[in-house]
Amino acid sequence: MLDGLKALKSALPAAAWTQDADIIAPHLVEWRDKYFGKTPLMLTPRSTAEVSEAVKVCAAHGLKIVPQGGNTGLVGGQTPQGEVLFSLKKMTTIRAVDAVNNAMTAEAGATLQSVHDAADKANRKFPLFLASQGSCTIGGNLSTNAGGNHVLKYGTTKDLVFGVEAVLASGEIYNGLTSLRKDNTGYDLSRLFLGAEGTLGIITAASLKLFPKASYTQRVITTVESPAKALDLLEHCRASGRLGMFEVMPQIGFNAVVSNIPDQRDPFETSYTWYVIIDWDFETEAEGSALAEKLLSSAFEKDLIRDAVIAQNETQAAQIMSLRENMSAGQKFLGGSIKFDITVPLNTIPAFFKKADAAMEAQIPGSRPVGFGHFGDGNIHYNIAQPVGMDKEEFLNQWQSVSEIVFDIVGEFGGSISAEHGIGIMKKTDLAKRADPVKMAMMRSIKQALDPDNIMNPRVMI
Repeated sequence: MLDGLKALKSALPAAAWTQDADIIAPHLVEWRDKYFGKTPLMLTPRSTAEVSEAVKVCAAHGLKIVPQGGNTGLVGGQTPQGEVLFSLKKMTTIRAVDAVNNAMTAEAGATLQSVHDAADKANRKFPLFLASQGSCTIGGNLSTNAGGNHVLKYGTTKDLVFGVEAVLASGEIYNGLTSLRKDNTGYDLSRLFLGAEGTLGIITAASLKLFPKASYTQRVITTVESPAKALDLLEHCRASGRLGMFEVMPQIGFNAVVSNIPDQRDPFETSYTWYVIIDWDFETEAEGSALAEKLLSSAFEKDLIRDAVIAQNETQAAQIMSLRENMSAGQKFLGGSIKFDITVPLNTIPAFFKKADAAMEAQIPGSRPVGFGHFGDGNIHYNIAQPVGMDKEEFLNQWQSVSEIVFDIVGEFGGSISAEHGIGIMKKTDLAKRADPVKMAMMRSIKQALDPDNIMNPRVMI
């Protein structure tokens, strides 16, 4: 290893690597403090050429590689355990914005927020919205196939990409950057890297799909009695054809945000069991206000909702959305939390909650389920907060046994154990146990073909 590290230092400019423990330290800790790592060397390349050169050296010396974007991942895939850490944080250039083709080329280290800003300047929208968009990066978003709040209308990240540029395990550069909407010339190789978590290569840039920006987005927050009522409300709101977002939160999570996160407030005078945040896109504010009032009035008449607040301006809309964006942060004040990112068919969501909540009570009496998320596409962040008074470590030690129970129930409903966060280290064993054997065999074959020496994120996924 020492010869390989020496070769890396010689091959790259001094500004493209560091062994300074203080600089490296923040890159070795996952934000929930679940995973802690180590690395003999952190690389911070500034170009695809530098990434390519570094990978060639690693391949020649048998050095393992872990790529990292904004370090916002939640399944441990970006945390090295002795591998060379490739941080893409210096590759932040927005290479091109093409409003005519509705396309943008961005480097992997560009934050999602910077992509939004560049699109906005061209009067366009890149419709991937995440709570971590100020720090998460496009490379990480693509590598984990992030979902977000607007999957209902636009799909997951893989649906928002024309193609990628990536450095393979050999150090060769695959150039799949394009803005063509039709190209029927063989395999769509760029899609291999989407959701691959750096196991097949390092994404260095991507050609992203942009969309016309709605002139006005009408946001409301409503209250419902149950997940079943939320689904009825979803169907009711879809009738307009303009629905862009449908996010559901339970009382326990909502209250944790309002009570513990600064500058948050409850828009209602009474507490309710479930809350729903809804967006519709319009050409004018008058259209938005009129449709929101019409749909909400009829929802009241049909006994779908209990109360509602219509955002009157951008400030109120941002305040409402902040309640949802702080759901994860608010839960930290509930103590230990066992977290799941799962998806089930929409029509089974109420039954899933009923069965999973009962199973959690039987397994850990007093445990507090916090199920929230993107009901419009069936993605539930099903988290279990520790019982009041229970030792945190004792509770978290039950993570795997609780996982088995939850994943069994997910399987019964025909769902997936990972909706948008990826597999990483956390779900690697679960994937191997539960995935179709043919699928796993195909994945291993692809991995062997593109990374025969297993140097690319070798501990992740497969």
